[in-house]
Amino acid sequence: MKHFLAHLAADWKTVILPALMKWGLPGLGAVAVLDSSSIPVPMDAILALYVWNNKSHFWLYCLVASVGSAIGGLVPYGLGRAGGELFLLKRINRARFDQLRHRFQKQEFLAVMIPSMLPPPTPWKIFIFASGVFEMRVIDFLLAVTAGRMVRWTILSLLVIKLGPGAVDLVAHHAVATVLVVLVLAAAGFAWWWMRKRRSGKLLEG
Repeated sequence: MKHFLAHLAADWKTVILPALMKWGLPGLGAVAVLDSSSIPVPMDAILALYVWNNKSHFWLYCLVASVGSAIGGLVPYGLGRAGGELFLLKRINRARFDQLRHRFQKQEFLAVMIPSMLPPPTPWKIFIFASGVFEMRVIDFLLAVTAGRMVRWTILSLLVIKLGPGAVDLVAHHAVATVLVVLVLAAAGFAWWWMRKRRSGKLLEG
């Protein structure tokens, strides 16, 4: 079994991944699905290559990769929904578990969207798995992941267009700064959403 897995990993890097990348947009989407569902790949570097080779379509690459990531995320989400509470408790302590539960009860959309915006080493799949454990609606889950990934990869794409493919290393080596920028954007988005919600409520009352 170990030999088979090692052979599969070698084939993935030398044969499967290059073949998928030759498919253009469908290949990028397929790689994003696999990255989120089962086989981790350097998505930032792959996306940067697509963007650098065709800068005018960066938004389309970000969208396809984001949707693919959301679809692939349905695998860990589904495992969590199928009864993954005990599995999750084996990987995080009870205090962390209760913190996650509270976060999902309070604002589940942001609980998935914000981790989806953050670069590695954010433990993204723990949040995705937890979204299934705490029974987040599928449509909300897909929208949250897509929105978060879209923000993350749009920022990366703009940096690639401005600085070149080396922007991937810049983000990796300045993960803290990147996280702060993303959190500021998330806070601004939440403030806008909250003000709009309050304004709509006042209009209805009036």
